[in-house]
Amino acid sequence: MVTITSAEFRVNEPDPDRCPHGAGRSTTPPARPGDRAPRPARCRPAPWHDGSVPEGDTVWRTARLLHEALAGRRLTRCDLRVPKLATADLTGREVTEVVPRGKHLLTRVEGGLTLHSHLRMEGAWITYADGERWRGGPGHQIRAVLGNADRTAVGYRLPVLELLRTEAEDRVVGHLGPDLLGPDWDPAEAERRLLADPARPLGEALLDQRNLAGIGNVYKSELCFLAGVSPYAPVSALPEPARLVAAAKRLLEANRDRVARTTTSSRRPDRRLWVYGRGGRPCLRCGTAVRRRAQGETADERVTYWCPRCQPGG
Repeated sequence: MVTITSAEFRVNEPDPDRCPHGAGRSTTPPARPGDRAPRPARCRPAPWHDGSVPEGDTVWRTARLLHEALAGRRLTRCDLRVPKLATADLTGREVTEVVPRGKHLLTRVEGGLTLHSHLRMEGAWITYADGERWRGGPGHQIRAVLGNADRTAVGYRLPVLELLRTEAEDRVVGHLGPDLLGPDWDPAEAERRLLADPARPLGEALLDQRNLAGIGNVYKSELCFLAGVSPYAPVSALPEPARLVAAAKRLLEANRDRVARTTTSSRRPDRRLWVYGRGGRPCLRCGTAVRRRAQGETADERVTYWCPRCQPGG
C-alpha cells in the first residue's frame, strides 16, 4: 500500500547543522567563554568520492547496480527518511526499472510511481546483500532504504529525493539536453545547443545540462584540453564542435564500466587524466604547470583545470 499526501515531493532545503555538501552534522560542541574558536567539522566523503561531482558515467553505473539489485522484485522494505516523504510507503510494490537520465536517477515502481534522486556532490547509493553490514556512513546520513528478500539499496546523503508520478518525470528531467549515455542521444542536437550562445565560456556551456546531459567538472576540463581551447574562451573559439561532441560521447562510454576513470591511454593513477586534479603540476603533454581556477555560478564546487600553453584563448 502506498500512501501519498500529494503527487509530487521535493527535499533539497539546506540544513544549517550540516556541512555545505550535506555530508553530516557538525560534531563541534558549542563554544564557551574563553574557549578558542573550534575547527569546523569536515565533510565525510562518499566511499567512491574522488573530490569531484558525480558525472554521467558514475550515475549510469549506479543505475545499473540498483537495477540489478531491485528490478523485477517486490519491495519488502521501504524507508524514506525525509520529512516530505514520511507518509510514503512503497512496500509491496515491484520495482520495474532503474534508469539514469544525465546525472539523475529514476527508480520506477509498479503503479506509475518514480523515486527521483540526484547525488550532487556527496550523495551515494550502495547495494548490500542480505545480512551484509552497511558501511556507507552513519545512520543519520541515510535518506532512503529500498530492499527485497535478497538485496538492500541504501541512499546516503541524497540532497534531492522526491516521489512523483512516472508520467510527470519531465518536470524534473525534461529540461535536459541529449543524454550522452541515453537512448535519446542526438549529436546534431547536442552540437546545436552547445553553439546556441557563442559568447558563453566553453567550460560553462559544457557544464550546462541543457546542452549535453552527463558532463561534470572532470569531463569539462578534459574535453577542453583535448579540444585545445581554454575553458574560459568563448564557445565560438571551438574549432571543430562536432569532434568535441563526439569525444564527449566516446569518453563517457569508455568509462561507464570503470571505477577508475581515465581519459588518457595510461593506467598509472597519476596519469589517468590530462589536466583535472593536476593544478601546479606539469602538463602531461608539454610540461607547463597546469592552472586551477573556479568557474561558474557554483564556483566553490566547479574548479577548472587547464594548460595555458596547450589551451590558448582564455
